[in-house]
Amino acid sequence: LSDFDLVGFTLQHELSFTNILTMLDLGGIPLRSEDRGEEHPLVIAGGPGAFVPEPVAPFIDLFCVGEGEVVLPDLLSLLEETRKEGRAERLARCSRVPGVYVPSLLRPRYDEKGVFFESASESSPAAPSTVRRQFVSSFEDAPLPDSMIVPSVGIVHDRAALELFRGCSRGCRFCQAGMTSRPVREREPGSVVSAMLTLVRRTGWEEAGLLSLASCDYPAIDRVIEDLTPRLSERGVRLSLPSLRMDGFSVNLAARLQKVRRGGLTFAPEAGTQRLRDVINKGISEEDIFSCLGEAFSAGWDRVKLYFMMGLPTETEADLDGIVHLSQAVVALARKMGRKRASVAVSVAGFVPKAHTPFQWERQNTIGEFREKGRYLKGQVRDRALSLKYHEPEQSFLEGVLARGDRRLADVIERAWRRGARFDGWSETFDLSRWLAAFEECGLNPDDYTRGRERGELLPWGHIDVGVTESFLWRERSAAYGARLTADCRRECAACGMGCVPPASKERVS
Repeated sequence: LSDFDLVGFTLQHELSFTNILTMLDLGGIPLRSEDRGEEHPLVIAGGPGAFVPEPVAPFIDLFCVGEGEVVLPDLLSLLEETRKEGRAERLARCSRVPGVYVPSLLRPRYDEKGVFFESASESSPAAPSTVRRQFVSSFEDAPLPDSMIVPSVGIVHDRAALELFRGCSRGCRFCQAGMTSRPVREREPGSVVSAMLTLVRRTGWEEAGLLSLASCDYPAIDRVIEDLTPRLSERGVRLSLPSLRMDGFSVNLAARLQKVRRGGLTFAPEAGTQRLRDVINKGISEEDIFSCLGEAFSAGWDRVKLYFMMGLPTETEADLDGIVHLSQAVVALARKMGRKRASVAVSVAGFVPKAHTPFQWERQNTIGEFREKGRYLKGQVRDRALSLKYHEPEQSFLEGVLARGDRRLADVIERAWRRGARFDGWSETFDLSRWLAAFEECGLNPDDYTRGRERGELLPWGHIDVGVTESFLWRERSAAYGARLTADCRRECAACGMGCVPPASKERVS
C-alpha cells in the first residue's frame, strides 16, 4: 500500500476508525500525518465521516468534504501537477481547493472547560478557517457509472447498483444524511434505465439495486421499474429497492418486484407513538402504518421487520410502551387478515445524536439507560409471533462519543487500537474495556462527549459548513420540542439555507 501516491478511505461509520489504523499499519504507512515523509503516500478521506473529521484528523493528510464528483477532479489534477514539490507545500496548495480540509494547517485549542475551538495556523495563514461542502448541482450532468469492479469474493452489497437521485426532502430531524445531502437532485429515467442495463451486461451480476435515501420518492419510479423489469428478467436478473416508505404505493412496488416468492418487508416507524413521530418529523401517521401493513399482508407477505429507536428527545415510558403496543397490533392485524404464519421482528437501536442535525445539541442516553430500556421492552413481549432485539448499548455509547468528538480522541483511538480494538462495529469482536482503558490513559472522560450542548457553544465540527444553517437546525429543534411538523421540502421550502428551488414533480408525498 505504501507504494501508491494516494491512499483513500471512505468514512461510513464511526466504529470503523480502528480498521483505518489497521490498514495503514499493514500497508507500511505511518499512522500519523506528522510522521510521514516524502516517500509516503498522501492519505485522504471522504464520505459522511468527513463532516465530523476531528477524531481521526491526525491520521489523515486531507479530507474531501462533500461529493467526490466535484472535489476529486480539481484535487487530483493539482496533486499530479505538484508531484515534484514537497509534502508540506502540496498540502498547503490543496487546502485552497474548495471542499478540501487539511487538518495539519488548523490548530485546535480548548478552554478550561475543554470546549473546542479552531484557529488558523500561524505557519499557513492562507488556510481557510471554514470548509464548505461541495455538491453536484445537476445530477443528470454528473458522471454516470456504466461499469463496476466485480469482486472475486462474496460481499455485503453483492449487486449492480445505481443512484436514482441524491438528497432527501423528508426532513427527519435525527437523520444526518438527510440534512447533509441537500438539495434533492434527480436523474432522468431514461438515463437510469440505460445505465442499469449496461451495468448488468458488463458485470454479470444477478441482482440490480436502485439506490437513494428513499427510492420510492423518485417521481418516475413506476416508469423505471416498468421499463427495467422485463428486460432484466430476460437475463435472470432480479431488481430490488433498498428503502420503502410506509404506504401502499411502496408495498405495491415491492409486490411487482417479488412476483413469485414473498420474502420479508422492512419498515422504519422509528417511534412507537404519534407524538414522538411528530417530534422527529417522521411524517407518517398510525393510519399510514396499518394501511401499509394491511396491504402487505393482503398481498401475501408473512414476515415484517420494524425498526425503532429508543432514547429520542422527549421520550417517555409511554413512548416505549408504544413500541410494544404498535408491534402487537401489527401481529393482531396479520391474524385478522388470515396470515396465521405471520411474524413480526422488531429491532430497537439506541438513538445517537449526530452533528449537523437539529438534535446535535442533545444529551445521549447512558449505557445503563439504554440497557434498562431495552430490557424493559424485551420483557413486555410474550407473543411467540413477535420477537424483539435491541442493539448493544456499549456500541451505541462509543458511536455517540466518536460522532461528536474532537481531535483529542485521536489519542484514544490509537491507544484502543494498540490494545487490540478491531472491527468495533461487530458485536462479537467489540470490547468496551479496551476503550475505557484508553480514555483513562489519555485523561479524558467519554461522558463529556455524550452530554447536552448549549446553543452558542463552539462545536468540534463547526468549521465544516454542510450548507444548512445553524439557525435552521435550532428552529427545527424548537419545532421538535413542540411536536410540530415541517413539510416535505418538495412541497414547501423549509428555508434551510441551501437556497435551492424545490424540484417540480408529481412525486407522491404524504
